[in-house]
Amino acid sequence: MKEYYTRLRIKEWAEEDRPREKLMRKGVNALSDAELLAIIIGSGNKEETVVDLSQRILQLANNDINILGKMSVQQLITNFKGIGEAKAIGIVAALELGKRRKISEISEKKKITCSKDIYDIFHPLLCDLFYEEFWTLLLNRANRIIDKIKIGQGGISEVLVDTKLIYKESIERLATNIILCHNHPSGNVRPSKQDDEVTMKIKKGIEILDMFLIDHIVLCDGKYYSYADEGRI
Repeated sequence: MKEYYTRLRIKEWAEEDRPREKLMRKGVNALSDAELLAIIIGSGNKEETVVDLSQRILQLANNDINILGKMSVQQLITNFKGIGEAKAIGIVAALELGKRRKISEISEKKKITCSKDIYDIFHPLLCDLFYEEFWTLLLNRANRIIDKIKIGQGGISEVLVDTKLIYKESIERLATNIILCHNHPSGNVRPSKQDDEVTMKIKKGIEILDMFLIDHIVLCDGKYYSYADEGRI
């Protein structure tokens, strides 16, 4: 059956098998990842249909949308024959839109109840980065979210943290409880000595301002370390 399809253009397929028509007739949930990607890409090339091209892209990405979502426009062009700049931009934009939808859904949960809530908020923001970012989550006395703010951006192994900026943002937004979060692109969730020092420095500083440090999350893709869960705050 596959050999039959590869000899035909998409327009020559049975209507119920064409990705766009299939979506309209059966709904988006009826489509495979390759068929959804094919709709985004739009067209194949002289050697393969757009669905075949999509299947090949997914196979080279270990059939993992998360891996595909980490790739830049240039990486997509370089790694996948048949993907030019326009198609690569379409893929990156579509996957970013999906990530932002996830962030919006999570943001509807305004109250923080555990470390997993913190991880769920920051994972879409930090999981794909190859450099470190440091964020703070500002809460009121009931642990409801006031705002989340990026404090700093660094290299692949460290990020400079301006503690005065954390104090300023917290005071201006009348925060009572503070949460810290930064990522480790290396995949090692264990905090460094520098992480420990920054955590304790911020904890002592905000306590003077009658605020409390609730947690500090070190985040990697698929796992995290919580200072609060480890009894270190």
